[in-house]
Amino acid sequence: MNLTFNTEGLIPAIAQQHDTGEVLMLAWMNREALDETLATGRVCYWSRSRQALWRKGETSGQVQRLVELRADCDGDTILLLVDQQGVACHTGHRSCFYRAIAAGGAEREVAPVVTDPSTLYG
Repeated sequence: MNLTFNTEGLIPAIAQQHDTGEVLMLAWMNREALDETLATGRVCYWSRSRQALWRKGETSGQVQRLVELRADCDGDTILLLVDQQGVACHTGHRSCFYRAIAAGGAEREVAPVVTDPSTLYG
């Protein structure tokens, strides 16, 4: 596997729903998270805020199962085709990309909250 990690040992990882093409989220992986994901089929990221492995759904139950992993042409970004169980975003939205920004900077929500976030994390 010929991938390029940044100076912090991380690579950006885009999660996309495998059967619909919906872009769910962007997160980061280190080599350990990538190896665990490939070995187990359950997506694991690196949490930059906690400085620890983050097994998607371990506290919320919103698990991502790996269907296929792809690398971009430069090998510096990966695409995870996943089967998302529940919502991908900690805000309760299906995707983290639920805000549209227009010219001038005006924002609007383009997707509803699917799950009350207080039920995801207690």
